[in-house]
Amino acid sequence: MPLSTSSNFPRPDDAFRAVVEAHRGLSDEQSANLDAALVLILANHIGDLDVLSDALALAKRRLNDNDQQQQQQQQ
Repeated sequence: MPLSTSSNFPRPDDAFRAVVEAHRGLSDEQSANLDAALVLILANHIGDLDVLSDALALAKRRLNDNDQQQQQQQQ
């Protein structure tokens, strides 16, 4: 199964809002722990190491792209 990067939610804004709301009122540490738990739960649900590897690589690339954009804006 290839990694799907298009939205599978009929209402993606509602999905985003649910994740944001889950973090409301949490400390930074609690928020990071929630994210880690959610990632592990969803990775287990996917159950496909190739898809997980692709998702991790994509997430790292996006972080690197964001870091580069921020550096360029600061120049």
